Amino acid sequence: MKNLKYILLAAIVLFTASCSNFEDINTNPDKSTSATPDMLASYTMMKTFKLSNNSPDVYTQITLFDHHVTKLASTPDPGQYYWAYWVYGSFGNFKYLTDLSDMVKFAEGSVAEPSYKGLALFLKAWYGFNATLSMGDIPYAEAGQASDGITQPVYDKQADVFAYILDDLKQAESYFAQGVNFSGDIMYNGDAVKWQKLCNALQLKIIQTMSKKATADQKARFAAIVSANNLMTSYDDDLKLVYTENTNATYPFYNGNNQRLDEAPSTITVNALKMNNDYRLFYFAEPAQVKIGEGLTETDFDAYVGAPYELDANALSINNDAGHYSILNQRYVQFRDNDPLLYFTYAEQCFIIAEAIEEGWVSGNAQTYYENGVKAQLSYYMNLPHTAGLVHGMEITQSYIDNYFTGEAAYKTAGSKQDRLEQIWIQRWLIDFFQPNSGYYYQFLRTGYPEYKLDPVTSLNQDNPNQFPKRWYYPNNEVTTNPENYQKAVSDQFGGVDNTMQTPWYLK
Repeated sequence: MKNLKYILLAAIVLFTASCSNFEDINTNPDKSTSATPDMLASYTMMKTFKLSNNSPDVYTQITLFDHHVTKLASTPDPGQYYWAYWVYGSFGNFKYLTDLSDMVKFAEGSVAEPSYKGLALFLKAWYGFNATLSMGDIPYAEAGQASDGITQPVYDKQADVFAYILDDLKQAESYFAQGVNFSGDIMYNGDAVKWQKLCNALQLKIIQTMSKKATADQKARFAAIVSANNLMTSYDDDLKLVYTENTNATYPFYNGNNQRLDEAPSTITVNALKMNNDYRLFYFAEPAQVKIGEGLTETDFDAYVGAPYELDANALSINNDAGHYSILNQRYVQFRDNDPLLYFTYAEQCFIIAEAIEEGWVSGNAQTYYENGVKAQLSYYMNLPHTAGLVHGMEITQSYIDNYFTGEAAYKTAGSKQDRLEQIWIQRWLIDFFQPNSGYYYQFLRTGYPEYKLDPVTSLNQDNPNQFPKRWYYPNNEVTTNPENYQKAVSDQFGGVDNTMQTPWYLK
């Protein structure tokens, strides 16, 4: 039965096996249909990191919840107003644990076996981290063991899930350290050293995300990882999905001009960039037509106006028709090989460590990490393809980067700790501009920054329009497929109520 499964799998992903990048996966049909570890690596990574729906509409919906952008259509999108078309979390990625287990089995005895073991553990940790943040307690220790007869896995406490994930990442790092470069990797082209660094960096993110509950041992572990310094060193180490000219590996917002005309950088985004004289504004947006009509030029910061996402959708639409807002830069729809999908960046690692230094978790110079993080993101935009002639004559250059840290952008060494933390957080938030990874919202719940606005009149949160959602519902099929464990988890955590207003352990 398993052999049949992989024959079918190979038929579905003929161009998946033995590929080293995203384009190869979508173009190379001349491969064996027998199961191999590289085929399974490619398949699971594609399912993990490629968006399941590549339409511009879906891409837009995913970007709304973190409020970098505002949708200007007259019909309100739930994601903009603290709800969703589907309010349930998912354990769906855990189904790939069986494939990852088989991947490791098929790699037994090969020189790349440790690397495939590392990848399997990393992806399990990645699935678990996202699932537990989304819902709370989850099945983790018993996840992916249906073939062993465990079809109703026990929900682990969130504290234990975090501990398991950290242990798995530590072990994964050890495997990658023993391993060699491997085939089938669409993210790092099989570079085991980059995976090793990522395992360390992700541990920092996880410990900081649970900072309200982090133990002394976990903080010591954070400090030890920073001290060992086997971490990302530039934006070349970013975990990202790179798009290409291939029609099957195309940037999802390519040709999405109809959607672009109804999409604007938010007020928070525009104001933050203006405050720092940040040229990313010109990469993100077009000038507002009204401001150009008033005589301002496209190189003038004041020609750019963000859209308040909390405003009524009809009012936003009317204002957009009148040219009051800056819509998204036209570069986002013109090229197939546009901005990569960022999942974890060197810049974010820098901001994580800067915050930890400010909080006294580790020693070091927070200003240096803050500046390195900003420089990395500015360099990333400076080196993007397809920006020439599309950034309103305000190109990011090395000279601009070298002179960025003046005025409000200068690290506030003479200010309060809160002032400096807010500088770190806003720069960390800006990494995800128009990125469909929904990654920052949990940091907002942890820090309260940036200060998202909530208008009860426009909020679509059906559980409580006066509050920000803190989690999603458990998958609705858990009620029938795993009822005893589901009911126990909801009872133990939330007094029997499964909705978006319940506070998970890591936020208490």
